[in-house]
Amino acid sequence: MKDQFLVSGGARLQGSVKVDGAKNSVLKLMAAALLAEGTTTLTNCPEILDVPLMQKVLEGLGCEVTVDGGAVSITTPSELSSDADFDAVRQFRASVCVLGPLTARCGRAKVALPGGDAIGSRPLDMHQSGLEKMGATTRIEHGAVVAEVDRLRGAHIKLDFPSVGATENIVTAAVLADGVTTLDNAAREPEIMDLCDMLMSMGAQIDGAGSSTLTITGVDKLCPTTHEVVGDRIVAGTWAYAAVMTQGDITVGGISPRHLHLPLEKLKVAGAHIETYENGFRAKMDRRPDAVDYQTLPFPGFPTDLQPMAIGLSVIANGTSVITENVFESRFRFVDELLRLGADAQVDGHHVVIRGIDKLSSTHVWSSDIRAGAGLVLAGLVADEQTVVHDVYHIDRGYPHFVENLNRLGANVQRVSVEEPEIY
Repeated sequence: MKDQFLVSGGARLQGSVKVDGAKNSVLKLMAAALLAEGTTTLTNCPEILDVPLMQKVLEGLGCEVTVDGGAVSITTPSELSSDADFDAVRQFRASVCVLGPLTARCGRAKVALPGGDAIGSRPLDMHQSGLEKMGATTRIEHGAVVAEVDRLRGAHIKLDFPSVGATENIVTAAVLADGVTTLDNAAREPEIMDLCDMLMSMGAQIDGAGSSTLTITGVDKLCPTTHEVVGDRIVAGTWAYAAVMTQGDITVGGISPRHLHLPLEKLKVAGAHIETYENGFRAKMDRRPDAVDYQTLPFPGFPTDLQPMAIGLSVIANGTSVITENVFESRFRFVDELLRLGADAQVDGHHVVIRGIDKLSSTHVWSSDIRAGAGLVLAGLVADEQTVVHDVYHIDRGYPHFVENLNRLGANVQRVSVEEPEIY
């Protein structure tokens, strides 16, 4: 049995919604708890499928993990296993973030090459290179990346690309290394800042958090802490685009609008009314949106995780849009599903040209990743009849209570379980 979403078109979303902690942060914070013996507690955690998956990874390493609604407590023992369970790790990409903490704590890490969303290749070259500069040896062996070192030492590391994952693994390794590590061209995403804030509350010495150059002075020991997870800017951005696509009016809380500056500016250009507050914003639209061009870039650029929402808005906008994907090469798989809905779009390399139409035509569509799944639901809201979204387990990995929140805002979305045939 598999779950589907039945999405009725024609709804105008209106009301308020509060976002929980960020998926792209909570999993990395859970991994960072490996760095300190004792109990670390995370609050404001999202109730998503990936949290119990990371729980399973940490339990396989010897931790005791308790998940209670929006709180996660992780008790890390003095002696950890250095081998991350293959079956748990391969289910989602974020599991690779245990590589840095395990190498720092144990002097060895063996982490199965992870699975996750079908959005393109995400190699571990920069992760391995960073650890090697700190004195570790790394190799790919039997489907796993293995890192070994007697003692990590500080180094000067420059990333070829501001990779979020590589930044996280290098920082979580460097906090317990001997000496000073300087990381240039580091990722600047709010989730990186959140990780640095938690590490500093554990006793780490990090300068430059939020900038492209991080200076980490290693310490002998970290202590457990309690930390509130930063709000999920991608979920918040999804609600903003949902408001504009449905010509609705949604107030979103639990997020700093600074973390969504460019996406909200793009909505203003499309004709939306945007009000920002200290811990939220309001997105209101009373007409068909205008076409806007987008190109995805690392933060503070337009986030690749909101690219499906930008495309979803563009297909029903007034005019022609050009969307350029600069981060993941397979993100345009989403466009194939929109073509089923009648969208006028043409992919050319890492660009897609979209000519907006008044309304989409409902049919069956399939999610290929978390954000594409959410984007298809939003597309279904602006289709003529009922759209059936398949493979919605992807959406459950990143959007807590998605159907319930949609329906509270005025949508008509049903979750149903059906027996789906395997397709070969």
